[in-house]
Amino acid sequence: MPSNPILPIFPKTAVIGPDNRLSIGGIEAAALAKTYGTPLYVFDEQTLRSQCRSYKQEFGKRYPSVQVLYASKALLLAPLVKLIAEEGLGLDVVSGNEAAIARAAGLPAERAYFHGNNKTPDELELALKWKIGRIVVDNFHELKLLDELAAKAKRKQDILLRISPGVDPHTHHKTTTGITDSKFGFTLENGQAMEAVRLAQEARSLNLIGIHIHLGSPIYEVAPYAEGINVIFGFIAKARDKHGLKLLEFSPGGGFPIRYVVDKAPPPLANYAETITAALKAACKRHKFDLPKLVLEPGRSIVGRAGVALYTVGATKTIPGVRKYVSVDGGMGDNIRPAIYGSKYEAFVANRVESKEREKVTIAGKYCESGDVLIKDYKLPKVRAGDIIAIPASGAYCIAMSSNYNAVSRPAIVLVNKGRSKLWRRRETAEDLMRNEVL
Repeated sequence: MPSNPILPIFPKTAVIGPDNRLSIGGIEAAALAKTYGTPLYVFDEQTLRSQCRSYKQEFGKRYPSVQVLYASKALLLAPLVKLIAEEGLGLDVVSGNEAAIARAAGLPAERAYFHGNNKTPDELELALKWKIGRIVVDNFHELKLLDELAAKAKRKQDILLRISPGVDPHTHHKTTTGITDSKFGFTLENGQAMEAVRLAQEARSLNLIGIHIHLGSPIYEVAPYAEGINVIFGFIAKARDKHGLKLLEFSPGGGFPIRYVVDKAPPPLANYAETITAALKAACKRHKFDLPKLVLEPGRSIVGRAGVALYTVGATKTIPGVRKYVSVDGGMGDNIRPAIYGSKYEAFVANRVESKEREKVTIAGKYCESGDVLIKDYKLPKVRAGDIIAIPASGAYCIAMSSNYNAVSRPAIVLVNKGRSKLWRRRETAEDLMRNEVL
């Protein structure tokens, strides 16, 4: 692969050919756009599988018992679940439909963990019927409800309790989840977490086997993980002494970042693995625990780099002395992250990646919102209608959070590998949008 500073944010198979054109998985991006239309989300199979294996290898060589769960909220498609399952990963689901998709895709039930702060009775009944591996209980209402439903189903359900340790991971406030003021989990500092352990231990149809924390996402520092583990193990030791808690599993959650822009690279995965496993071993030794199974929940870092969004340039608008807008055929309907999080991306002209002749432009979407801007004031080669814009690091949360605003169809999704492409999801039609309407 040529040495180029932009390539580390693209999938691992991405190359810039001698003709100055971008290829992914052995296929030119512009050719993919021509074949499948745009907007188009392209996923590289080699990158997906490599990320799965990296988590198993980096944590597995440092810790004796590891279960890696893909956090499906980042992107959930039945063919992706099949790929994930082939790599030996489990799945973290947060809704009944996510669980149903995982089940339909053939994921073994014991490798599924069910999260969420407001699981409905129907969702919990589905999880019990499927004999899902673990349910991560988030609040007192759920604790009581699940015990009743499990008793009715004549099932003893394995659970973890989600605890908010009160640790700030220094990420965006909208994606910070482990602090005290959070809708997620039992609060540590006011005694609710200890009360939850007591009630879980007394529940006749629940089997409390572990503790779960999740600090937020994306976390570009390794220190918060160690801090979270140190804080929570002080609590776990007290819960053992007071209520007989047996720690068979422990999860520090996920939140592992990816590189969205050239000048902001996260620490290597090995750094996270070393920090988490060392802190967990030290905490267990300090508090005299046998090492529990370590359960990890990467989502963004499995699929983020693997995905590239392709758009076609349409209209442009130049406001002298102010700004030049370059409009593409997608936008906030398929990637709302810039609008709600202020997320930053890089962009490239896939059919002319590098050029000395560059101009500052703002890449705008086609939706009827002034806030529908993907990238503001960014230097690109001079673009014209019909050019293909590639935005890398688009694999996580873009499609998952997509909408049909303005009745625009959601994009097609393709998988590429070694010069071949395969449709993972076709583009929606107007008929699809009206299918559930009652006239």
